[in-house]
Amino acid sequence: MAKSNAKYCFGVDIGGTTVKLGLFTKEGEVLDKWEIPTNRENHGESVPGDIAASILAKLEEKNINKDEVIGMGCGVPGPMKQDGTVLKCANLGWDIFNVNEKMEQLTGITCAAGNDANVAALGEMWKGAGAGYKNMVMVTLGTGVGGGVIVDGKMIAGSNGAGGEIGHMVVNPAETAVCGCGGHGHLEQYASATGVVRMATEQLKSETRQTALRNFEKLTAKDIFDQAKAGDEVAVELVDKLGFYLGFALGNVACVCDPQAFIIGGGVSRAGDILIDAISKHYNENVMFALKNKDFKIATLGNDAGIYGSAKLILDIVKGEDVTAD
Repeated sequence: MAKSNAKYCFGVDIGGTTVKLGLFTKEGEVLDKWEIPTNRENHGESVPGDIAASILAKLEEKNINKDEVIGMGCGVPGPMKQDGTVLKCANLGWDIFNVNEKMEQLTGITCAAGNDANVAALGEMWKGAGAGYKNMVMVTLGTGVGGGVIVDGKMIAGSNGAGGEIGHMVVNPAETAVCGCGGHGHLEQYASATGVVRMATEQLKSETRQTALRNFEKLTAKDIFDQAKAGDEVAVELVDKLGFYLGFALGNVACVCDPQAFIIGGGVSRAGDILIDAISKHYNENVMFALKNKDFKIATLGNDAGIYGSAKLILDIVKGEDVTAD
C-alpha cells in the first residue's frame, strides 16, 4: 500500500528487443527514461529480474526511498488478465504466470500489468493525441496491427485480456494466405507494414502498368507511401486498399463502442495525412449516420506511449483504491 508521501511511479514497456522504462511524478511529468535489452534466452526468464534490478538501481541513483513510490505499471506484449496474469507471450517466450506478483516480489513495489497496446492507448489519452477524449480507440500499425479501446477513460481488456485485438478481425473471408496467428483474411494481413508490402508484392506479379515500385530491391511500406505521395498510380491504389480494409474494420469497431476519436500510431502512421485521409474516407463510406465524422489523429507520443500508459495504469489503480494522499 502506498504511503501519504508517495509521489513517484514507474512506467515499463516490455518489448521483444528492448524494455523501455520511465520515472514519473504522479502528475505525469517524466523525470527520466531509459532502456535495457530484452534477454529472451531461456524463455525470457531473466526479464522480470532485469527490470527489477534496473528500477532499484534508478531509485538508488535518484536517492528515492521506496516509500515515495506509488507503484509501477508494466505493458506486456501479450493477452493479460485483470489480475496481472499473462496468458503466454510468444514475443518473450513467457508461459502463464502472474506479472504483478512476480514484480512485487522482486522489487517490493506495487505493480499493475496490462497488454502493451492497451496501455499505449491509455498513454495517448493521458498525455498524447487523445488528450481531452474519454472514449477513443488507438490503432498501432507496425509489423502487425494492435489496438486499444478506451471507454469512459478506462481500458477495455476483456475476460482474457484480448480486448482491442483488432488486428485479427476478419476483413476478407475469401483470403487464402495465412495470418501469423494461423487464421485467414485478418486485418493485419492488409493494414500492417508487412501487410501492405505483401499486397504490393502480389499485385506486381500481374501488374502491367508502369510503376516506380518495381525499382526497389526490397520494397517497404514507406516506399509505397512515398510513391503514392509522388502520384504513382499503383502505389495510390495500394494505399487506398489499405485504407479500405482499415476503415471497414474501424467502422465495425465503432458499432460496438462508438468512440469520439481514432488515434493512429506505429511506424506506418509516419505516412501522415495520406494515411488518415484513406482511412477516414472508407470509414465514413461504411458506417451509419450516427457514427460518421469521427476524429482521426496521428499519435504523438511515439515509442513513449507505453511507458506513459503504464504509469497511468498504476496511478489509476492506486487512486481507485484510495491509498494515496492527494
